Amino acid sequence: MGTTVDLRALPYRLPDEGVAWVEETLASMSVEEKVGQLFFNLFHFGGDAFGGNTLTNEEILARYHIGGARYHGGSAEQVQGLINDLQRASRIPLLVAANCESGGNGACAEGTYIATGAQSAASGGEEVPFRTGVVSAREAGALGVNVNFAPIVDILTNWRNTIVNTRAHGTTADDVIRSTGAKARGIRSESDMIVCIKHFPGDGTEERDQHLVLGVNELQPQEWDESFGRVYQHHIDEGVEMIMAGHIALPHYQKLLDPGLEDADILPATLAPELLQDLLKTRLGYNGLVVTDASHMLGMTAAMRRQDYVPRAIAAGCDMFLFFNDIAEDFGFMLDGVRDGVITPERLDDAVRRVLGLKAKLDLAGKKERGELAKGAADLEVIGCEEHLRWRAEAADASITLVKNTLDQLPIRPETHRRLRLYYLSQESDGIYAAGEGTLGTLVSELESRGFEVTVNDGASRVKGPTLAYRDEVDAALVVANVVGYAGENNYRIRWKVAMSTDVPWYVHEVPTVMVSLNYTTHLHDATMVKAYINAYHDNPEAIRQVVDKLMGESPFRGSYDDLVWTEKWQARL
Repeated sequence: MGTTVDLRALPYRLPDEGVAWVEETLASMSVEEKVGQLFFNLFHFGGDAFGGNTLTNEEILARYHIGGARYHGGSAEQVQGLINDLQRASRIPLLVAANCESGGNGACAEGTYIATGAQSAASGGEEVPFRTGVVSAREAGALGVNVNFAPIVDILTNWRNTIVNTRAHGTTADDVIRSTGAKARGIRSESDMIVCIKHFPGDGTEERDQHLVLGVNELQPQEWDESFGRVYQHHIDEGVEMIMAGHIALPHYQKLLDPGLEDADILPATLAPELLQDLLKTRLGYNGLVVTDASHMLGMTAAMRRQDYVPRAIAAGCDMFLFFNDIAEDFGFMLDGVRDGVITPERLDDAVRRVLGLKAKLDLAGKKERGELAKGAADLEVIGCEEHLRWRAEAADASITLVKNTLDQLPIRPETHRRLRLYYLSQESDGIYAAGEGTLGTLVSELESRGFEVTVNDGASRVKGPTLAYRDEVDAALVVANVVGYAGENNYRIRWKVAMSTDVPWYVHEVPTVMVSLNYTTHLHDATMVKAYINAYHDNPEAIRQVVDKLMGESPFRGSYDDLVWTEKWQARL
C-alpha cells in the first residue's frame, strides 16, 4: 500500500498531545466520517448550488462530514461569515483553502493583489514573492482561511503553455526554487497557514490544458530529476505540508517505475500509484498530504468512469479529493470504494491521519475550544491596508519590463505625442468604449490625466483611410493586450476584432507604436512587427499608472525577461 505517515516527522512534527488527538479522533470516527474527511467541498456565493446539492451548510456537515472547504467569490465579510459558520457547525474543524497565488485577491473581492509568479520572476529578487506570500497569508488568514493553494512550482519551458504562463515563477529549476521558496517563507512568516504547492509532477512543458485533456510531461526520468525533482525536493525538505497532484502524466518515469505499463495504462498523477506512492512519497520522501486538482477537469474525468476514479484517487495515494460533482453520489462512490476494498482500511486510515495531522499542526480543535477559531470584523482591517497597497506599487515598479525598443521610440510624452490612438485588445471587448468603465476606462482616464488626447479605436472598420491623413491625426499608437486566459479562455492568442481591420498594427512605421501586455508574457507571437513592447503582468489601476509613468520616462523599467518572450520567432527581436 506504500508509505505510511509519521506524524512526528516533517511536515507535522506533532508533540505527543498532538499525535494523541489524531489517534483518539481517528478511533472515534465511523467509516462515513472517515470518508467525509477525504473531501474538499466547494461553496459558492450566489448562483446555482455546486456539487448537485440544495442542502444547508449545516446539513452538508452533518450528513457528509467533509474535511475541507473551498469557496468561490464573495466579499471579505461574506467569506468570513461563511467560514465562521462552517467551523462552528463542524465536529472536527475544517481545513479551509483559498487560491492566493498573487496576494489577498485570491481570498476575497477586496483582497490586495501583489504579483503573479511571472511578475515575481521579472522582479529578479526575493522581496516581491516574499511579500506576496505575506499578504496572501495575512488577508486570507483574516477570513479564517488556513490553507493556501500556492505557490505554483511549475517550470515554464514551453512558451505556448497557457495554464502557467503568468503563474509560473521561472523557466529554470533554480529560478523557481528561489522565487517560490521566498513566497512559501512569506506565507509561513506571520501566521498558521498550510502551504500547498502545485501541480505535481509538473506543468509548463507542453501547451495543452488539463481542464480539457490529459496533460503530459514528456521529460525523461533524469531530466525530471534535475528539474522538477529538484524543485519538489527543495520544498519537501523545507517542510511543505500539502502537494496538489495535477491531472498530468509523466509517462517515461511511470514506465521506469512500473516496467509493465503500456501506453494505454498511463494515467494522470492523481490516479497513478507509481507517481504518488513510489516517486513522491518514497523516492522523494514526502510525508505530507496529497490533494487532487479539481475533479471536474477532463484530464481526470476522461481517464475512466467517475464511479471508479473517485475511490481510485485515494487508493493511488491522494489523501483528499477536490470537489464533489453530485455530493450524494460522489460520497457514495467513495464509501463503496472502501466497502469493496478498492481503498484498504490501512490506506483510508493513513489518508485520514494526514488530514487530521494538519489540523493538529494548526491546533484547530484547541483554537475552537478556546474560542479562537472564529474571526471578527477587526481582523478584516488588514485587507487592503496602506502597507499592502505600498507593496503592490513597489512590486509593479520592480517588475514592469521593457522587452524591446528597437527604434528608440520611448519615451512617449504629451508634449511630443499628445494625440494618442489607443487599441484595446480583449475577448470581452467589442470595440465599444463606455467612459470610465473597467480596465479600458482606467487606462483612458490615466492617460488623459497626464495630458494625452486619447482616441479609442473601435476596430470595426476595414477601411484604414489615407496613411498620410493618419500621420497627420495621430502622434503615437498604444496597443494594449488584456487577453483573459486561465479558467476562462484557454487561449493567450490575440484576436484582432476584424481580420485586417484598423486595429491590426499596420501603422507601426507610420507613427511611433508601443504595445503593452497586461497579462500573458508571450503576446509578441501575434505582433512581431511591433518595435516597442512592454510586459506589465496585470491590469490593476496601480500597474496601469506605473506603465504610463514608464512610457513617459517618469521612472525607469526595472523588470527582466526570459527568452520565452520571443516565442522562437526571430522577427520578434527586430
